[in-house]
Amino acid sequence: MIGFRNDSASRTSSRVRRLAGAGMVVPLAVSALLAGGAAPAGAAPGTGPTAVVSMGDSYISGEAGRWKGNSLTNTGTRTGTDRAWVSGSTYDPGQVYGTTAGGCHRSDSAEVKSAGAVADVAVNLACSGATSENVFRASSGGVAFKGEAPQADQLAAVAASHNVKVIALSIGGNDLGFADIIKSCAYDFIIWNSYCHDDQQEGVDRKIDAVMAQVGKSVDEVRAVMRGAGYADSAYRLVLQSYPSPIPRGAENRYTQSDWSRLNTGGCPFWNRDSDWARDSLVPQLANRLKGVAAAKGAQFMDLRDMLQGREVCAKASSQVTSTAPASAKTSEWARWIDSSETQGLVQESMHPNHFGQLAAGRCLELVVAQPATSGFSCKNTPGGDRTGMFLTPAP
Repeated sequence: MIGFRNDSASRTSSRVRRLAGAGMVVPLAVSALLAGGAAPAGAAPGTGPTAVVSMGDSYISGEAGRWKGNSLTNTGTRTGTDRAWVSGSTYDPGQVYGTTAGGCHRSDSAEVKSAGAVADVAVNLACSGATSENVFRASSGGVAFKGEAPQADQLAAVAASHNVKVIALSIGGNDLGFADIIKSCAYDFIIWNSYCHDDQQEGVDRKIDAVMAQVGKSVDEVRAVMRGAGYADSAYRLVLQSYPSPIPRGAENRYTQSDWSRLNTGGCPFWNRDSDWARDSLVPQLANRLKGVAAAKGAQFMDLRDMLQGREVCAKASSQVTSTAPASAKTSEWARWIDSSETQGLVQESMHPNHFGQLAAGRCLELVVAQPATSGFSCKNTPGGDRTGMFLTPAP
């Protein structure tokens, strides 16, 4: 492996401090979430507007929805990638995240908002940084998060006033410690000149059984709320989804690992061997275990392990946005880089599906809901296509 050049030490130190200060995976009152789709008070289950509800963590809340690809331009619109730009050097993340800017980061393009005509109303209860305990009911050990009641308790209010048809759940990543894994692997590239996959795999194997038990309880909590509201399990669709890899395999990375381009240009500071481990071991391991939970709990499984294939940060098949290569769902990256320039947005947005990726995830949910509830599916993209090119195959 390479050594680190001395002339880059000062550039690196501030980036490391920034990285250390934030969890990258991270990810409203229900009355506010339901604005525009309110039903008569006390509506019976199965009446009122139909609703699709998202619950869980940052990968479904809409974290990084501010960004349409990644650009090295740090001013103005950031070459058209920054949807929070107002004018001059003024930015308003609230244009994308609403009142959850700086908190739950529920974006206007989040999966549940991008899923098409699945239901009359889309309700996003998910919150960036949430763990399973933030999903459980308070009466069952649930914990409030970022000033909000546990998500299952919020679901109860939605179920009482709406005809809930679909609930999509993304949970387990923060329980497993995605943020720590990403930071450790980045540190091993930037500072320690060593690999992370061996130590991190040991930690994952040690924790994953307990994490899956928590995921299973999350599903049980959702079922309990819906039964308490008068819904039969067959009256709505419960979809448990897995996670996509935000970085490509080493051989699919357009930047060499032998210099600083992965950090300073690409925003993907990971060794090839660690990248391969994340893409071909960690993400599939978690997906396969989540599939098992879905089967055991009678939920539908949506496998997103390949959703970003070729669209990851630094992927050869995609490109950064420049003045001559405008933001495009067909050519730009679908995930947010690690902002090594320290001038664009928040570190917590790093390594999440961006605006384009969220539109694709919404299309995946739309496609899955159109299929039989008893079947699990893997959602993939068509090279060179946009969200309309997403398609399903049977879950592996």
